[in-house]
Amino acid sequence: MGLILTSENFQEGDFLGPQHVLSEAYGFGCKGNNLSPQLSWENVPEGTRSFAVTCYDPDAPTGSGFWHWAVANIPAEVRSLPLGAGNPTAGTMPAGAVEVMTDFGEPGYGGPCAPEGHNVHRYIFTVHAVSLAQLPVSAKTTSAILGFYLNFHTLEKASLIGLFKR
Repeated sequence: MGLILTSENFQEGDFLGPQHVLSEAYGFGCKGNNLSPQLSWENVPEGTRSFAVTCYDPDAPTGSGFWHWAVANIPAEVRSLPLGAGNPTAGTMPAGAVEVMTDFGEPGYGGPCAPEGHNVHRYIFTVHAVSLAQLPVSAKTTSAILGFYLNFHTLEKASLIGLFKR
C-alpha cells in the first residue's frame, strides 16, 4: 500500500464546508473562514527527506487552473498539518516549511471560491514525498516553479479531492 492522504475535515469527494471557503477579505464574493483543512499522511516511502503539500483547482476558468496553496520543505518526521496551518501568521506550520506564492499573489492558503453559477470545481489536495530535505524555494517562489521541482524530486504522492460550487 502506498502513500495515503486523509483529513479530519472532509472525505474524498465531499463538498468543502464554509470553514475552508475563501474569506470575504479576498474580494471574490465568498464569505468563508479561509481555514486550510487538517491533513494527515501515512505509509511514507523509503528515502523521503521532506514533504510538500499543494491544493490546485484544475477547473478554474483561467486556462491554467488555479493554485490555492503550496507548501514545501515540511520536515520528514512530520505526518500532519493542523486545521488552519495555511495561515502564514498563525505560527502552526512546522519549522522549516515554506509556503510559496499562490495564484492569489501571496503565500498561504486561499480557499475555494468558484465563480457563481460555474460547475462544481475540484480542489485537489496533494502530499508529495520528496527526495530532498530542502527544495530551493522561498515565499516569493511561484507554485508553478515549486511544481517544476516536485516533478523531479517526488518519490510518491497521494491526493484527496474536495468539491465546491456556489
